[in-house]
Amino acid sequence: MKIVVAYSGGLDTSVILHWLKETYRCEVVAFCADIGQEEELKGLDEKAKATGASKFCALDLVEEFARDFIFPMIQAGAIYENQYYLGTSIARPLIAKAQIDVARKENADTVAHGATGKGNDQCRFELTYAALAPDLKIIAPWRLPEFHAQFKGRAEMLAYCQKKGIKVEASAKKPYSMDRNLLHISFESGILEDPWVEPPKDMFKLSVAPEDAPNEAEYIELNFESGICVAINGKKLSPANVMRTLNKLGGKHGVGRVDLVENRFVGMKSRGVYETPGGTILHFAHRQMETLTMDREVMHLRDSLVPKYSELVYYGFWFSPEREALQAFVTESQKNVTGTVRLRLYKGNVITAGRKSPVSLYNPHVATMEADKGAYNQTDATGFIRLNALRLRNRAAGVGKTKRK
Repeated sequence: MKIVVAYSGGLDTSVILHWLKETYRCEVVAFCADIGQEEELKGLDEKAKATGASKFCALDLVEEFARDFIFPMIQAGAIYENQYYLGTSIARPLIAKAQIDVARKENADTVAHGATGKGNDQCRFELTYAALAPDLKIIAPWRLPEFHAQFKGRAEMLAYCQKKGIKVEASAKKPYSMDRNLLHISFESGILEDPWVEPPKDMFKLSVAPEDAPNEAEYIELNFESGICVAINGKKLSPANVMRTLNKLGGKHGVGRVDLVENRFVGMKSRGVYETPGGTILHFAHRQMETLTMDREVMHLRDSLVPKYSELVYYGFWFSPEREALQAFVTESQKNVTGTVRLRLYKGNVITAGRKSPVSLYNPHVATMEADKGAYNQTDATGFIRLNALRLRNRAAGVGKTKRK
């Protein structure tokens, strides 16, 4: 047996790495994915090997994450339960995919992850394994009775680290857990498990509180080509740098904080607090571009699919035939979503300040409330309304007869 474990260097994966080595007495390769955590990766190699890894593999996936995962999801307008921008959800399939690549390269027959048996991440990892590498064996320590019996919580894990000489930057007093990537930071557990408790002000990392944001608004312009943001304020940027730039701008103005109670795939409700400054701006700007350039029926059809698409991402079905089929439709729908959106950022708000497009479907000569010089014949609306009202008049007449009887 040879195991590739998804490793971050935190408390959970450090314990799991050592436990796997100790329990299965085999080679364990530690795999770390850089997806824009902005965390210090220096020293993880030595730390992983000191913890029991036979080898450490780190991959820079930041551009791939933005280009092939975040941007297609933005094109789809995805947002789970009308609040969550899916920052953690969309990252897991990429990590699992890269983990499989490492397993193939290292001739490993097993993959392992540190997701708990209560959460969504176990589904996201393992559904990806099933879709891309069904032959690989999977170890999910938190679902193993022998592991769970040994580690009931953080106190036992910290004691294990102390006993085994594993260095971790964690303490039993940490009041919440945090997960970061290019799209967002999520906070959960600990004090946040009480949905009545307001998050502490010093918890947030990417954004200032809206009330502490600058007193002057800032204008920005986003350029889109086929539903993809390619430039900010006239400067062409790679997908990852679009996200980095928008994160800084949004964070500066207190944009993108969300506190919600969501429905997990496994059936329970959970409370999460998220910072998604760049994603919030991009989602809003993209919608404004669509309003100008998308056909009405295409937009309404795409919008009707947003809840399903969002569920597929949230549940972990990124590499599924149904998500790929929906993505094909989304890609087709985005062909003319091209132009520029001007926004005003002010104290947590993203406000539209203008939009223009060389393929705009907005015709001012038709829409004007002034003289339209024959572009639109208002008398045509009489027949249009009469035909649409026919069934209503028939229903009213029928209901009237029933009441008279």
